[in-house]
Amino acid sequence: MSHHFDTRLAREDPSLNICDFYLFDGPMGKTVMAMTVNADAGLSASDTLHPEGLYAFRFDLNGDAREEVTFKFRFGDPRHGDGGEHNHIQPFVVRKATGDNALRGDAGESLVEGETGSVATNSDLRAYVGMAPDLFAANAGFRAFMTAFYEDRRYDGGAFLRQQNPFTRRNVTAIVLEVPSELIGRGKVNAWATISLFGHAPEVQVSRWGLPMVTHIFLSDPSDQDLKEKFNASVPSEDRERFAKPIADFAEKMTTYAHSAANPAEYGKLIAARLCPDTLPYELGTSAAFEVASFNGRALGDDAMDVMLTLTVNAPIVDGLAPDRGRMRKDFPYYGAPYTASEQAGMTPLLPPARKQAGRNA
Repeated sequence: MSHHFDTRLAREDPSLNICDFYLFDGPMGKTVMAMTVNADAGLSASDTLHPEGLYAFRFDLNGDAREEVTFKFRFGDPRHGDGGEHNHIQPFVVRKATGDNALRGDAGESLVEGETGSVATNSDLRAYVGMAPDLFAANAGFRAFMTAFYEDRRYDGGAFLRQQNPFTRRNVTAIVLEVPSELIGRGKVNAWATISLFGHAPEVQVSRWGLPMVTHIFLSDPSDQDLKEKFNASVPSEDRERFAKPIADFAEKMTTYAHSAANPAEYGKLIAARLCPDTLPYELGTSAAFEVASFNGRALGDDAMDVMLTLTVNAPIVDGLAPDRGRMRKDFPYYGAPYTASEQAGMTPLLPPARKQAGRNA
């Protein structure tokens, strides 16, 4: 539920929904970037990627909240694999773009080509796209926590006592790229991931992800659901102007209800300044750690929900759940094996069957 299903289009076509974004150090001077899509793949969603989708990792190198370097994935039409009608294989190409090409379109230098379900390599670059375990952990009490805020105007500190993770034993599609860090730049970068539709019509961005839980917490007003839509279509350089106020207002109200800030209005401004622009800072070549005190990339095992809830309330919150670190690998592509049909026996889709992807899954 980091950004799972957070727009209307994401619910209609989960392949266009970024669920999570990670950035961490790899071996021997390399950096790893990963995004996940297709929440609940195999049950609520297919394992395919949109043939007109442009899946991009974007890097701001100078602090202006605009990308100078972008790594782009494009996918071809799917075909059935050997694992049955629900297993698909798609060709893909990864390109690196700089300058104006980093901002829009799919132009760029070709780095590597491959097929989903297997590792593609070219010299010291590696790319993987395929089914993977969903490593995001969320307490189902989050819904009650947010309902208490919006409907009852109160802080529900006991909402997370029941430890149930709705994403346990769920799969996603992971897009993972490992490159020499020098291909990105040097020192501190600010990164985010996007998905755009780019085919027979001008490019339209439909999903954006920098920091976890921002739309589900701070931009979640039930009376203004268009706010999430606007966020996903926007760019980081617009964040302070467009989203700082609703973020600050939310944090101010939450800390007022929780009696957790001496000056809730000032705390709201502090949080808005930290979250805007909504990009993930990372010092290349260092150990990634997504923590309350500071953000420095995000490793697969970081418990992002505890961090974001603690910042939201300005008080320690531990929801009692953590990513399934036993489902991670120490080597590329770092995601372990997806959950099997037998491991998922008895599980129901997170979305009703009527909302599953249609048309491209044949």
